Amino acid sequence: MLVPQFADVKAIYFDLDDTLCTYWDAAKAGLRKAFEDHPEHGQTPERLLQEWAVAFTGFVETIGKTHWYDKYCESGEITRVELMRRMLERVNIFDDELAYRISHTYHVERQAALELFPEALDVIQQLSSVYTLGLITNGPADIQRQEIQKLNIGNYFPHIFIEGEHKIGKPDERIFRMAEAAVSLPPENLLFVGNSYKHDIKPAQTYGWKTAWIRRDSDVAPSSRTGKPEELPEGATPPDLIIFNLQELLSESV
Repeated sequence: MLVPQFADVKAIYFDLDDTLCTYWDAAKAGLRKAFEDHPEHGQTPERLLQEWAVAFTGFVETIGKTHWYDKYCESGEITRVELMRRMLERVNIFDDELAYRISHTYHVERQAALELFPEALDVIQQLSSVYTLGLITNGPADIQRQEIQKLNIGNYFPHIFIEGEHKIGKPDERIFRMAEAAVSLPPENLLFVGNSYKHDIKPAQTYGWKTAWIRRDSDVAPSSRTGKPEELPEGATPPDLIIFNLQELLSESV
């Protein structure tokens, strides 16, 4: 059922955000609605989007080395509010209650906007009839579980590894080895499908897995230095397959 280069694959793990679902598009919609619904900050939504992106980048680059990491793993709310507080400070607003209200609106609106990419459910359903499927996703335990429930895909993935639940995330080797043990298969029989070269493709390659890198037109994370989708680093090993739609995983005979 998979394309021929994956003939030896017996189990497939997927990333979740921006691989199966429209996380960053939903986040941008949620942020804009939150900033528009709380005009008392006196800034344009465009200005706050810029400042949020700067605060986000600084936060995620250091969070794993600080006391915030344990809080982040357990609850998306705590670090989401802190990020909004830091964003407001960048425009000289010091109002914890406003940070909380903006954060809450953002969360509600982001979850409402979250949806699977159009082809994702059909591909998941077809693959689940032949292969064992799993998820390896970074993020807080509660938020990732809420996403899986909202998308109604949990039944297709008997093996789910969430950073917040294990306090280990991609690209850490241990989470990949845990995933291998769960399906009792060696790396050469496993395929990882993800949208990030740094967090998905490169580590999976390093640990001996097959890889498929999905490139989405909308996939420009707030931490992007260039404002463009991630490119293959110079001299890096290409993935086994580069795709632009999950349907490209399937052989034409399906």
